Amino acid sequence: MSILPPQFPTGSSLAELCQEIKSIDEKTRELGPWKSGAFAKLASHGCLAGWIKKNDGGTEASETEIMRLLVSIASCCLTTALALTQWASAVRIVSRGSQETRASFLPDLAAGRQFTTVGISQLTTSRQHLGRPILTARQTDTGWSLNGKCPWVTGADSVHTLVTGAVPMNSKDSQATPHFFILRMNGSGMQVAPPMDLLALTGSRTSSIDLKDVSTEAEITPQTKTGPQETGPQTGGLGTTALAVGSTRASLAILEQESFRRDALKPITAELEKEACEIEATLFEAATYGIRTQERNLLRQRANTLVTRTSQAALTASKGAGFVQGHPIERLIRESMFFLVWSCPQSVTESLLCDFAGIQNRADGPSINTS
Repeated sequence: MSILPPQFPTGSSLAELCQEIKSIDEKTRELGPWKSGAFAKLASHGCLAGWIKKNDGGTEASETEIMRLLVSIASCCLTTALALTQWASAVRIVSRGSQETRASFLPDLAAGRQFTTVGISQLTTSRQHLGRPILTARQTDTGWSLNGKCPWVTGADSVHTLVTGAVPMNSKDSQATPHFFILRMNGSGMQVAPPMDLLALTGSRTSSIDLKDVSTEAEITPQTKTGPQETGPQTGGLGTTALAVGSTRASLAILEQESFRRDALKPITAELEKEACEIEATLFEAATYGIRTQERNLLRQRANTLVTRTSQAALTASKGAGFVQGHPIERLIRESMFFLVWSCPQSVTESLLCDFAGIQNRADGPSINTS
């Protein structure tokens, strides 16, 4: 008889989880959530099972519950939240696999007995300008063999499996429909580079992986149709917006503390809080009812600008103390920069650049060619 995972955390159980995640946030930022115990806490509180359907060993939480959890986790530890989104993206892809593949991987992932991550930036935003695939798949007598590079992989040295996508060798088009695979990180031909020293979120242990004649553990049947949420290899999904809202709330908490001592900050705090609530409400509505790609990207752009503006406001309110290394807002302002480069669709990048240059926002009009 299989043991059912805990129910997905909401309300008081989510608040309790956030307190536990917050209690080890410094350790997580240094070692990563896999070694700090943060991922173990997510699993024991039923977080991981929520992304997985009941007949695959999960509890199948609603998209709205998932977005609420991501906002909450990001507000107390963005490193953990980032790693969780990469785990979730991998799980969403695995969930499209055969019954045999799902049964082999999803129950262990739901229980936290195995960790996974995703490496698909080569299919979406990274190095697309090269015009040729940087990770290819060659069919062999026993399956598939992968060669090339995954340039951005969170937790590459800390997980058991990698879910990635590669273009079949018979296609020279980098935009061709990729095939998706599950790889064992200890497999022959997998070479993980040392984690990158990033401006922020170094604890995500993000690095690149070189692959040479790597045999695949399983293949996920290609699918070209995706739903309104972030299923598979699309960028700028709702999860990225949820993390931006969570990071905004962390900066707002600092700003609110400063406003207790200075009344002049209260209208500033109230206005930013109002904007955060509006974006959050739209996010939860989109998670419930779906959202078109253009509207989703506009929401992402709004969240991106808000997280950077709020962190800057909190730094300004904190004065010189906030500029000292180790102050919470010093970290948050660096972390806010992450949203300018993480998984940004072209339309979001263009809109942000227009804002920086003081050019009228063209997100609703024709695309600007920045290539």
